[in-house]
Amino acid sequence: MKWFDYNSPTTLADALVQLDSHPGAYLLAGGTDLLVQLRAGRKQTDLVLDIKRVPELNEISFHESNGLTIGSAVCCAEIHDNATVRQHYPSLAEVCSIIGGTQIQGRASLGGNLCNAAPSADSVPLLIALRAKCRVANLKGERHIAVENFCLSPGKNALLPGEILVSLNFPAPRKSSGSHYLRFIPRNEMDIAVAGVGASVVLNNGTFIDARIALSSVAPIPLFVQAAGDSLKGKRVNAASIEAAAELARSAAQPISDMRGTAEYRRHLCAVLTRRALEEAIKHAQEHS
Repeated sequence: MKWFDYNSPTTLADALVQLDSHPGAYLLAGGTDLLVQLRAGRKQTDLVLDIKRVPELNEISFHESNGLTIGSAVCCAEIHDNATVRQHYPSLAEVCSIIGGTQIQGRASLGGNLCNAAPSADSVPLLIALRAKCRVANLKGERHIAVENFCLSPGKNALLPGEILVSLNFPAPRKSSGSHYLRFIPRNEMDIAVAGVGASVVLNNGTFIDARIALSSVAPIPLFVQAAGDSLKGKRVNAASIEAAAELARSAAQPISDMRGTAEYRRHLCAVLTRRALEEAIKHAQEHS
């Protein structure tokens, strides 16, 4: 591994100044992806900025009107164990418990998982389903990016030079809403999904008011299938409407064949997992009506 300098800023302003003056620097939130990539020579840099000590990046806060804010450096274990997250966003707590193993969850963050922009990222389809937005800052100010627009290609995200992902912001959960993430993996632990689906629904008297569906591991980026969610709006909650949405998800997939599965198998999984994820999301929505 090539040598690099290491710094650990304690304020967002300091981190932005250092990043602006060192355009080739990499940010370390947990390091579970970055350190592996540096060691393998896939990435090289002269400076690593450890942002774990920046307060804004370690925030978890919830307001009934404004929703949930999670700093980009908050580790998955902390999110999973947070009582507020478990109460209001149980699917988010659950997805944080399946990213890697216990040791990884103690370091890895949702922000880092998103910035890594892996097509197979487990958290991103659910973030899309939950309408999460990225708060991004640089020395000139800040902007907000919908999560479905954040990953541009494998390993490439929407951050511009000098920008830091500060936090992820989730709208307050609506009445009779539910969400779920489901994946298929060859082994029970610490494996990359062959396919994954994040789904969310809002119901009213047995009718879909809103729905969102996103896929992982079946396209160059985590894939927001807007047509599948939109097809459910105004429809009755029944097997036919769910199956139609599942078929749209299958058709939208852009999988490849590799050692984990063929493209055709992945398309089949998209339909199966979409149906099952929707069924679980519906169950949660009915429980919180």
